[in-house]
Amino acid sequence: MIGPNGAGKTTLLRLLLGLTKPTSGAIERRPALRLGYMPQRLQIDSSMPMTVSRFLQLGIDDVSVAAALERVAAPHLANARLTDLSGGEMQRVLLARAAARRPQLLVLDEPTQGVDVGGQSEVYQLIAQLRDELQCGVLLVSHDLHLVMAATDRVLCLNQHICCHGHPEQVSKDPVYLEMFGDKLALYTHHHNHHHDLSGDVVDNGCHHDHPHALTPGKTSGPQEHN
Repeated sequence: MIGPNGAGKTTLLRLLLGLTKPTSGAIERRPALRLGYMPQRLQIDSSMPMTVSRFLQLGIDDVSVAAALERVAAPHLANARLTDLSGGEMQRVLLARAAARRPQLLVLDEPTQGVDVGGQSEVYQLIAQLRDELQCGVLLVSHDLHLVMAATDRVLCLNQHICCHGHPEQVSKDPVYLEMFGDKLALYTHHHNHHHDLSGDVVDNGCHHDHPHALTPGKTSGPQEHN
């Protein structure tokens, strides 16, 4: 889900989660749908001595703190105080808590908020791994057009209403999208015979997949092969 500031992205998420009641219309959800929610930010009083372990246990029955943190490659944070975490560490902890519910739908509001540029791609790679492990859907809000257009199956563009939606390549050519964001992205498809682990190292899996990637204008586009 993309759109300019004030477009209504977070409001729509809150409506879908049941945190806000609609003033008109209706929200329909499958009965007993398990949701995992990662908010855009979490405000914590600096005087609160809560550890990561305690935070992960709040409101979740029988959660395994070790397993939850291992899932996001952050087992070393178990005894750290929440107020001592960096932006990237906090996002991993929030993601670990959302995934600990074994959700059928993982809802993420700006998951790279406060994460430096070097760590943003790792967060998105981690989300993809969680989707595969949990076999869940992912509803993601982001301002990072490059990563959204490269890593998602469908894009919903909002600006107080649904402007356009569909496959990233389709949306990137929509006149409304171009008017809103300009011709900032060029998409190309290449073939994977590998995937990357959390550290960015290549792991050969012997599979080939067409996958859209985003490029800034002027860089090489067209089919490319990675070995």
